[in-house]
Amino acid sequence: MRGVLLTEHGGPEVLECTELATPEPRPGQVLVELRTAGINRRDALIRAGIGPGYRPQLPVILGSDGAGIRRDTGEEVVILPSLRWGDDDRVPGPDYALLGGGPDGGTYAELVAVDADCLFPKPRHLAWAEAGALSLSGVTAYRALFTVGQLRAGQTLVILGAGSGVSLIALQLAVKAGARVAVTSSSRDKLNLAQELGAAAGVDYTEPDWELRLRDEIGEADLVLDSVGSTLQESVHLLRRGGAVLSMGGTGDSGIVTDFDIRTLYLQHKRVLGTVMGSPRDFAAFLAMVADGDIDPVIDSVYPLDEVADAHAQLDSNLRFGKIVLTTD
Repeated sequence: MRGVLLTEHGGPEVLECTELATPEPRPGQVLVELRTAGINRRDALIRAGIGPGYRPQLPVILGSDGAGIRRDTGEEVVILPSLRWGDDDRVPGPDYALLGGGPDGGTYAELVAVDADCLFPKPRHLAWAEAGALSLSGVTAYRALFTVGQLRAGQTLVILGAGSGVSLIALQLAVKAGARVAVTSSSRDKLNLAQELGAAAGVDYTEPDWELRLRDEIGEADLVLDSVGSTLQESVHLLRRGGAVLSMGGTGDSGIVTDFDIRTLYLQHKRVLGTVMGSPRDFAAFLAMVADGDIDPVIDSVYPLDEVADAHAQLDSNLRFGKIVLTTD
């Protein structure tokens, strides 16, 4: 089969599509003939070997998102990347792993062996590119907003960033649930596009005191979805009394918080809740929200598997709005 095997860390140029051995399914696994695979920021971090947890033993096949056809049944499926989560929805179990970038071969290939209980029917209304970009962003956003954040209709949500796959799915989910949503970005074009998807307001986070300007515009937030990490103080300032920051990433300055006034947290009974990925139950509930056809992953661009280096260069540029997808066609 054709696939992308990461053999050294570096820039996009280290990625190349080559001939690889067909994966051998273990007991409980099935082969999926992949049609598309979404690219995530995690893939770029592993490729570059940046930060704790992103330097697995090489070689590895990257890719957590994917959609294709089960070889055993012919069913069109999407892949849940949360492997062996376990029965406790509060936290993953000791055998938990995330597909791609480890011993479980990823989706940057024509075939992948996946645990059968991580395969779900592909939503009928989605094209292959949309289905391949669905899972990691979708289950992460759903769990953060609803399982962890308990978002309800009428509440106010702030999403930091308005261009990533997670932020755009979260925006659509929150609007569908009846929440009022505001976003941040350094790009006016991205702010405008987010408002077309239902955002009620947006501010440029490169401007001084952007969090105060946003709070003046929308009032205090019930929840802040923060994938930046280093913005924790600003996120807490945005919250109403008793509100919560949903912390789900560390893309800004490696996510290190160097200056934080803890009194702004406990004196107002505010909370910081960590969340990442999601369980099979989270994913099933997310797909139920997607099923009626009014939530779709936003696709920035689609590249053939042979052009994986160009796809990662687009990811690194931060010019994208939505997900970048690889196709095996």
